[in-house]
Amino acid sequence: MKPYYWESQHGNFGDDLNLWLWDFLLPGFREAHADVLLVGVGTVLNSTLLPEEGRKLVLGSGFGYGSLPDMRDRDLWDIRCVRGPLTAGKIGVAEDLGIVDPAVLVADMPEFSNQPKRYPCAFVPHWESAVAGLWPVVCATAGMHYIDPRGEAKDVIGEIAQSELIIAESMHGAILADAFRVPWVAVSTSANINSFKWQDWAATLGVEHRPRRIPISTRAEAIIKGARFWGVDYEGTTFAGTGEIAVAQASPRSGLRLAAKQMLAAPSTLALWQASRAEPQLSSDARLLERKERLYAVLENVRRDYL
Repeated sequence: MKPYYWESQHGNFGDDLNLWLWDFLLPGFREAHADVLLVGVGTVLNSTLLPEEGRKLVLGSGFGYGSLPDMRDRDLWDIRCVRGPLTAGKIGVAEDLGIVDPAVLVADMPEFSNQPKRYPCAFVPHWESAVAGLWPVVCATAGMHYIDPRGEAKDVIGEIAQSELIIAESMHGAILADAFRVPWVAVSTSANINSFKWQDWAATLGVEHRPRRIPISTRAEAIIKGARFWGVDYEGTTFAGTGEIAVAQASPRSGLRLAAKQMLAAPSTLALWQASRAEPQLSSDARLLERKERLYAVLENVRRDYL
């Protein structure tokens, strides 16, 4: 069995954790049923992403982009659970199969236990924001720790667990914070943030997706997202790809240029600082435990049937 995940060319910890999470949850799964694709954490129930051929075992995946694959053949599609009730409704299975995002079980891995608190407040942007934004500088100015979602997944998750408050544009930033019992505040820099998938997960734990709006931090970020920056609308602007990203990531050549960029990012800095003072959310211990127990019960049945 092989785990499927969406692989970003830049890296994205919420997807990359599939590389090792299932070895903890289903030891030995890689040696069983070579013809089965384990479709796990991520918004991957998409006809463009998943291969048409072969058997799939769906464990906690979500819908959110594009169109659904044809999942009617239950000999090819073994749907044990999905991320939440909205995904369940979309694919036409019972609502109670929308249990929770399996990433919550990362917090049960021994290597993440008893994490020391090192960061009073940390920001986890969406990977698109990290690619072209000035967020490390913005965070430093706002007095908070910056967590790059493109980093090695275990390192990113460790930093989330070591925080006392998480400001999350990354949905898995909020999911992992909640799993580690770290209060979190959702934010959004553009309409590109997918509210469907956030609401899908939030419904499972009785929390809400009510993101605070944070202005975009750079012109390059606005171009990538097709958004506005300082009154200029970049919607419909052609994105040049890796060349534009390289320009966005390049360090300013002078202190004067960096100061100018910081000045243009001042609204972002203020809004992020204000978010750190907002009332955070956290699901109840009882609700999180109930969802995890249901997910473990599903995994036990998978072990019985496949391993």
